[in-house]
Amino acid sequence: MTTAGHALRLGTRADGTRDGELVLVDAAQARCVPVPQIAPHLQAALDHWPDVAPRLAAVSDAMDAEDWRSGQAWDPRRAMAPLPRAYQWVDASCYRNHARLMYRWRNEPIPPRYEDEPLVYQGGSDVMLGACDPLVAVDEAHGIDLEAEVAVITTDVPLGTSATDAVAHIALVVLLNDVSLRGLIPGEVGRGFGFYQSKPATHFAPVAVTPAALGSCWRGAALHLPVTVHVNGRWFGAPHAAEELVFDFGQVIAHLARTRALAAGTIVGAGTISNADPATGSACITEARVRAALDGAPDDALMPYLRHGDRVRIEALDANGRTVFGAIDQQVRIVGGATG
Repeated sequence: MTTAGHALRLGTRADGTRDGELVLVDAAQARCVPVPQIAPHLQAALDHWPDVAPRLAAVSDAMDAEDWRSGQAWDPRRAMAPLPRAYQWVDASCYRNHARLMYRWRNEPIPPRYEDEPLVYQGGSDVMLGACDPLVAVDEAHGIDLEAEVAVITTDVPLGTSATDAVAHIALVVLLNDVSLRGLIPGEVGRGFGFYQSKPATHFAPVAVTPAALGSCWRGAALHLPVTVHVNGRWFGAPHAAEELVFDFGQVIAHLARTRALAAGTIVGAGTISNADPATGSACITEARVRAALDGAPDDALMPYLRHGDRVRIEALDANGRTVFGAIDQQVRIVGGATG
């Protein structure tokens, strides 16, 4: 069931519970209002989304009418991930340029039929982290990398749903940092059974928005905005999230639903945003390293992976320069004692 008419911005505020407190957030992301009378947390809302979304919209409209004067201050530092734990987190690789560079890094050919059907893996979803939570790692030698991505959160998706119908099951759009430990990936993937230790917890921007809240920035089941990345306060990249996509979100969801239904609260990512134009920069460090190496840079001149104390900021701004999801703004923290 589509929620196309409901322009909603939702956050999860820390309240001492695992799932947090669901709040509606205003367009300026300055004020919020809890909605326990409708749903205590986001998963509860998603479980009954066709009934809950109109009720949330009614509250949001009422708050708009009073300019959110009776709301509370919205503090992204208190925000958990919109879904602090999710039933499923599936990530795809939908940007052909990212695939080109990453398989070059791994000295492997791009998989056969890469552009015929989505390439996906299932990540850990039991712990999802907030925008300002530290990026915790145990050893800098693991090659800590950021990956800026756009994802969607679904309602219940029936088995066999088509790509066209899948779009109606997109409840929310989110922004995330899908952290990778590059030093561990070759060994894990080389054993033939996929990622685990090389993919620690994912971090999310504080606000999840409905497609309707994105207006013209949401077309063709894709976000039509650049996503800007800064590392230690320096611009690192701003690739456009809708350019050079091999598959849109409807196609990825249909691929996932080919042999099984998806539960409400499934998070589906499109993979690391990547544009072929080098002027757009990068959304992950490994891409920047590969590009520099292809241009002839020696190994000791390549950008290092993240270190203890480094800061990462990921954000999408609309045409008026207003934040869409809020910013991921986090600092790297090494807890294992290995800090370069």
